[in-house]
Amino acid sequence: MANTSTRTLRLLSLLQTHRYWPGDELADRLGVSVRTLRRDIDRLRELGYPVEAQRGVDGGYQLAAGAALPPLVIDDEEAVALAVGLQAAAESPVEGVAEASVRVLAKVVQVMPARLRRRVEALRAVTVPVDWGAVGSRVDPDALTAVALACRDGERLRFSYTAAGGHRTERHVEPHRLVCLDRRWYLVAYDLDRGDWRTFRLDRLSAAEGTGARFAPRSLPAADAAEYVRAGLNATPRSNRVEALVEAPAERVRAHVGRWGEVEEVDPTRCRLRMTADSLDWPAMALGSLGAEFRVVRPPELRELIAEWSVRFGRAAE
Repeated sequence: MANTSTRTLRLLSLLQTHRYWPGDELADRLGVSVRTLRRDIDRLRELGYPVEAQRGVDGGYQLAAGAALPPLVIDDEEAVALAVGLQAAAESPVEGVAEASVRVLAKVVQVMPARLRRRVEALRAVTVPVDWGAVGSRVDPDALTAVALACRDGERLRFSYTAAGGHRTERHVEPHRLVCLDRRWYLVAYDLDRGDWRTFRLDRLSAAEGTGARFAPRSLPAADAAEYVRAGLNATPRSNRVEALVEAPAERVRAHVGRWGEVEEVDPTRCRLRMTADSLDWPAMALGSLGAEFRVVRPPELRELIAEWSVRFGRAAE
């Protein structure tokens, strides 16, 4: 018979696999008596797992929804599927999903055996990723995970970085935060060789590796990492600065565009939307999806693009 701790984990795994287990069948699977099974169920309840019991001849047990999500027990196949799914979700255009996916991915990868990591890599190599639109080069999931772990653990990081002009350098940094902005990933870090804060695009970063050296957090010269990245983008001459007046309440527009833009209330029914993007396609899609009237203030190239799209969509509707 397995020891109590091992048996409890096995019981938890079985309860998470089936919606409902008859008591006799569950006891047989564990190789224990019905009385021992009841004690193990009580132990799970003490740990915070909401296990419901149905009494009688056909009585049994099932996990119920609780007030909080308890730890889950997953097998090898489920772990591989979870890691691959989280890597895909890390590029999601849905507000908040990308950041949460990276946090969970860092936790999973940290405890994943090497044999499962190889399976994740093999599966990813033969999987065609979903393209969410023109967002530039794709981020290497291994680099994304390595950087996320270094940010979480306060560990100095080394990597190769290719600048916009193609010049490649080796960087040694103290990572601060990962930021997903305008559907791109950025690392905000203190560059030890240059003695200043820098922003790095993750699709230009490779061979990321933690050094094992810990560091004390420094004060970021901005309210938060997202503001620091946005300020840098606004100062980049190549970026398209978009401004539009939207005939909708600021709260509604802010909920739709999230951190991809800045929303300023003009009056209770109208607001001003500002965005910065490498391509004008994304601001055009964002404005069109608001479901409200709007007027482009700048740039004129965006007005031309929308006019071109309107003609094409008009032909498609005929």
